[in-house]
Amino acid sequence: MLTRVPLRAAIGVATTLLASALAVRADDASPWQRDGHSAVRLLAGSRSGAVLLGGIAFQLQPGWKTYWRMPGDSGVPPRFDFSKSENVEAVTVMWPAPLKFDDGAGGHSIGYHDQIVLPLRIVAKSADKPVTLRAEINYAVCEKLCIPVEANAELGFNSVASTEDANLRAALDTVPKPATIGDPNPLTIRDIKRDGAKNVVVDVIVPDGRNVNLFVEGPTPDWSLPIPAPVEPSPPGVKRFSFELDGLPPGAKAEGAALKFTLVGPEKSYEFNTNLE
Repeated sequence: MLTRVPLRAAIGVATTLLASALAVRADDASPWQRDGHSAVRLLAGSRSGAVLLGGIAFQLQPGWKTYWRMPGDSGVPPRFDFSKSENVEAVTVMWPAPLKFDDGAGGHSIGYHDQIVLPLRIVAKSADKPVTLRAEINYAVCEKLCIPVEANAELGFNSVASTEDANLRAALDTVPKPATIGDPNPLTIRDIKRDGAKNVVVDVIVPDGRNVNLFVEGPTPDWSLPIPAPVEPSPPGVKRFSFELDGLPPGAKAEGAALKFTLVGPEKSYEFNTNLE
């Protein structure tokens, strides 16, 4: 027996199903918070256990950039406050490999353009209770001038299978992997040594002489070390970088300081931690 459904009723059912699907999808990302040159929102991965994967997604207009955790010669690093979240013990921001670009003042800045997702590792206080992430996001977008941006976003982690899982995994793959100096990787730091009182030399093994960037950070955010510069000529099979021990906070000593080096290649990137001798 064939049952006929009135067209108006069929359209109503289809509209309800579509709205439900869109609502489920919308739950995996907060609304875009837009300013004149950028937009930002939160992403939620699948809800599974006490450790969750989320993200902060940025969209930037062509020609505009934002900054890495260490902005380089000029710029403002992003700042995030998650303290108003519910059932959240801790949030760790993970940083994809950044780019180096001219800052328009004769130096270089470090950051991102077009679009970027910063993965978040979120630890819930109770795995069986709802998690709501609330973020106060302060960042800068720059073309020729820098404009500060403030945004507030909120997102619950509800999906058993989030529509953002693939995006978050892809972003996580771009985060530099931990490595040890002298590792037998095709791209690695071979040696770090002092050259006089204030100069540090870093030798990098680079496959096929490809272009790489090297960044260095001190043990605390108030260190402002220069971007290591390539040294020419370098030894065969090695790309040599050097930087001066400038930008230390008052009273800080370079000897024994815990430094972090981020080595960014065209395909893979690594992070190295060492104490300066």
